[in-house]
Amino acid sequence: MNHDQAFWLPYTANRAFWKSPRVIKAARGHYYTAEDGQQLLDAFSGLWTSGLGHCHPAIVSAVQEQVATLDYSMGFQMTNDRAIALAREVADLAPAGLDRVFFTNSGSESADTALKIALAYHRARGEGQRTRLIGRERGYHGVNFGGMSVGGIPGNRKVFSATMLPGVDHIRHTYSHADMAFSHGQPTWGCELAEDLERLVGLHDASNIAALIVEPVSGSTGILVPPVGYLQRLREICDKHGILLIFDEVITAFGRVGAPFASARFGVTPDIITTAKGLTNGVVPMGAVIVREEVYQALMQGPDNAVELFHGYTYSGHPLAAAAGLATMKVYREEDSFARALALEPVFAETIHALKGEPHVIDIRNFGLMGGIELAPRPGAPGARGYEVFLKCFEAGVVIRNGGDILQFSPFLDSTPDELTRIFETVRDALRAVA
Repeated sequence: MNHDQAFWLPYTANRAFWKSPRVIKAARGHYYTAEDGQQLLDAFSGLWTSGLGHCHPAIVSAVQEQVATLDYSMGFQMTNDRAIALAREVADLAPAGLDRVFFTNSGSESADTALKIALAYHRARGEGQRTRLIGRERGYHGVNFGGMSVGGIPGNRKVFSATMLPGVDHIRHTYSHADMAFSHGQPTWGCELAEDLERLVGLHDASNIAALIVEPVSGSTGILVPPVGYLQRLREICDKHGILLIFDEVITAFGRVGAPFASARFGVTPDIITTAKGLTNGVVPMGAVIVREEVYQALMQGPDNAVELFHGYTYSGHPLAAAAGLATMKVYREEDSFARALALEPVFAETIHALKGEPHVIDIRNFGLMGGIELAPRPGAPGARGYEVFLKCFEAGVVIRNGGDILQFSPFLDSTPDELTRIFETVRDALRAVA
């Protein structure tokens, strides 16, 4: 079909795309429908977003009802009933003590919001010199300037390096192929990598550091699972030095690792959690930052009529998004989604690791319903092999994601064993067909 090419696609090889566009016109359950009618099994749950399946009837109905009742209301100095209700639902799901919820519109906005809250918190406590922010190599925290600055993906930073935030540093990433290849779940090696935070404390002095932000499981860089004890040690070091610990759970929250939050699965409670994606099952864009009560209360100073945090978005707590979020939370409960995802994890692990030994496969990693298959890059053409596997899977009716030469998988929370088998048999055929 001929297509107008006004649309500039994000994170896409646009010139290649328009030579053979992949256009979706409908979706339901676990399948997309392409414009030519082809049915495509979605092996990535949207973009880590739609764990309950596409066009879930309960969420669709809630959004339809809401848009006919209240389409929008100003979010400054007033709010709407749906946002209040959703904030309570999210706070009740969160780890004990994280009781305050600030709504955003995306994971990128959630990351920047969390960083600003951390800086404001220390200033309110009389430690305004704590301005340094610590991220991690191979971390991803969205595409706004704050998130890019603490993020550790070179491709995201290369073009914009001159305008990164000052006062940012990074601890080492947690991956070692020599020590971790083909680990099932958490690697047993690498807890000591958390001590790199102590190195930065020694370099910058703890009195200047505001916060550390990490993904409990790094998603976009290929499913980097934390070593046993690593997150616990980061928590201990942050407590020792008065540094706020931020977990970026935009991907890992709402069942992706078989629990409401990865913090619950790992038994480590941060001071701030960022979310998005599964908050509304991807139906309406929305994010949220969940904050410890003590952090919130530190900012509640000055005259009662004074704005305590100069930050917000036109669409913070949008009623349509909040209605989608409330319906999503209800479905998670009624379908026991988190427990179902946890029960599916061993099946997922078995089927993805069955590809060990296939052509070009140099590592396989998994945790919860997150999986990555790393391929040896083609000499002189990094990323080309992964892209070709993605295309062959698409042609065969299965949608996966490739981050360079790392194939990524994020099946639905209620996927079936037969669907997982089909996904990885399709990948197996593609690997054998790609040079």
